[in-house]
Amino acid sequence: MRTLRQSMTALLLAAVTVTSGSALAGSQDSLQPVVNAGDKKLQFDWPMLEIGTAEYAEGPTGVTVFRFARRALGAVDVRGGGPGTVNTDYLRLGYNAPEVDTVVFSGGSWYGLESTTAAATALKDDGERSGNWDNISLSVGAIIYDFGDRRLNEIYPDKRLAQAALRGAQPGVFPLGAQGAGRSARTGQFFGCNVHSGQGGAFRQVGPVKIAAFTVVNAFGVVTDRDGKVVACNPGANWPQPLRPTDLLAGMPDSRKPGWQPPKEAARNTTVSLVVVNQTLEPALLQRIAVQVHTSMARGLQPFATEYDGDVLYAISTGEVDDKTPGALTSVDLGVIASEVMWDAILSSVPEQPKAFQPNKRLKVAAADLQKYAGEYKFSDIVSVKVSAEDGKLVAQATGARDAFAIKKAAAVELQPVAPGDFTVPGRYPLNVRFADGKLILNPGHWQQIGVK
Repeated sequence: MRTLRQSMTALLLAAVTVTSGSALAGSQDSLQPVVNAGDKKLQFDWPMLEIGTAEYAEGPTGVTVFRFARRALGAVDVRGGGPGTVNTDYLRLGYNAPEVDTVVFSGGSWYGLESTTAAATALKDDGERSGNWDNISLSVGAIIYDFGDRRLNEIYPDKRLAQAALRGAQPGVFPLGAQGAGRSARTGQFFGCNVHSGQGGAFRQVGPVKIAAFTVVNAFGVVTDRDGKVVACNPGANWPQPLRPTDLLAGMPDSRKPGWQPPKEAARNTTVSLVVVNQTLEPALLQRIAVQVHTSMARGLQPFATEYDGDVLYAISTGEVDDKTPGALTSVDLGVIASEVMWDAILSSVPEQPKAFQPNKRLKVAAADLQKYAGEYKFSDIVSVKVSAEDGKLVAQATGARDAFAIKKAAAVELQPVAPGDFTVPGRYPLNVRFADGKLILNPGHWQQIGVK
């Protein structure tokens, strides 16, 4: 009979779906944090709330830290079948006292939970909190799963990365899209859309009341706009355009199968979120806002809170505006407005999708260049790719423990020429390929993976 510890370990592994293979030993020691990256940013006026992001571009993966100028009151609502969190039970106790210093979102699955505790120890190391029982820093946080087939390594957000994000936090600036904890997020896997996602944010002020919503959208379902259309998807052949979640949901279960087409008469994942208000609220009312806003997210993410999602929402009241202040909102109105702000945040999370290279059938690659590109390229201890010149063509095959996107272990695939040094593997999920300086770059650009010969 298995011991209790063995049984618990098996359950945890099943819930988190940890990737197979070993990580590069010590490989993260040389990585340099990229702090507060991104060209597209939400800007707002709220000195009480500071935000920092840090990323390892080599992953890519990252962390997002929300830091409050003074302690704030928190609540939490957890949905879905696979959450990964830190200190949520403390927030469920309902103490009517501000305790939260930071909220931390991280990639790296359960390995990324280190980011939350790292933010707390940074506050102690920096002298802002002590070891006294009434002055211990409290960080809460949650993670998303960003391993598997979306990148070719198992780099994760560690203590050093999280503390760089916390120490780089600045008021009123939030990077949008595939940045911070959303660096390798993805949506739409339920229907095979498999598009890049990221983190989104929105802000609204009504009189003296400030409301901000932030979310890292790594949902199993699809992002849906207010007109009922899917915002981003790699669709199957002959799928309806514009694509609506109602088409996909009504076509279940066939709409999840390759080659599905709707009738002619019919027109692993997680989302972690934060809503912050400056109005004073009792713990019970703050909890109701957490539940209401989280429930409302089923409009913007369809389906929502499935078995394979680990959805978590934190609600924070900074207590800067008394509920008796002229212009203060009722908790019901506050919940409705915050729900709309969160939908705005969801929509702002979708980054511009990469453009697929188009094969150039007239381009003939010289034999000498084909031989120059040939070789074994290592991406990590778990993924390598062998490139060979055969019959005037370039072919590639994954040779490590896992596939390399459209380059599979099972059989070699042709790399079709696009331009000098550039190739592609067409398909529903096209793969862009570039050879440069003895390196093989898959999907060059924001989500690139680099193999070295």
